[in-house]
Amino acid sequence: MKGSLEGRKSGRNESKFTKLTNLQLTNPMEKGRLEAFSDGVIAIIITIMVLELKIPNGVHGADIKSLLPLYPIFISYLLSFIYIGIYWNNHHHTFQAVESVNGAILWANLHLLFWLSLVPFVTAWMGENDFARWPVTCYGIVLIMNAIAYGLLILALIRHHGKNSLLAKAIGKDWKGNISILIYATAIAISWLNSTVSFILYIVVACVWFIPDKRIERKIVKDEPPCEK
Repeated sequence: MKGSLEGRKSGRNESKFTKLTNLQLTNPMEKGRLEAFSDGVIAIIITIMVLELKIPNGVHGADIKSLLPLYPIFISYLLSFIYIGIYWNNHHHTFQAVESVNGAILWANLHLLFWLSLVPFVTAWMGENDFARWPVTCYGIVLIMNAIAYGLLILALIRHHGKNSLLAKAIGKDWKGNISILIYATAIAISWLNSTVSFILYIVVACVWFIPDKRIERKIVKDEPPCEK
């Protein structure tokens, strides 16, 4: 009798597990919350960076010349703002080609946001120390880790949606991403010899990505069925 009851309970548990598994397969996790959370974090990152721009004070605080000592901080902020904007733009375009997410994608996205959240710190450190060697080196390390983290997110998305998915076809071999990582690595190595050259290389990568990447847009438009008239 006891064995029969245990068997029934076991059967019910297996049935619940089967139903839950089937529910997950037929109703995959939607991407909306991930996009909303990412947008919120990126907005906070930009807010933190702009708060690092201190207003000149003192006797000559209202003089335009009082802004000159702040130029390294402003240039650092400008470059980092462009980088954050590039990541937000690419993140938005990427998830236009995505239908659903899973646990691995959520963690990969959090990994990217972690490295993005360090951008304000290294930006302020680099700007307030006039592009000294260590701050410039650490800035490059954060940039290259962001690039790697974004690549891992793309791999997780392609693994989830398949090699024949719209995203996989649009990304292709991702030569821009690979070249960017190579330039970052070069800039980090050069920073020990000349931090100015390293900073220029960071600007070069930003210029490469500043023009919106239309690979996904072209693929979406190409695969859309023609409108019926």
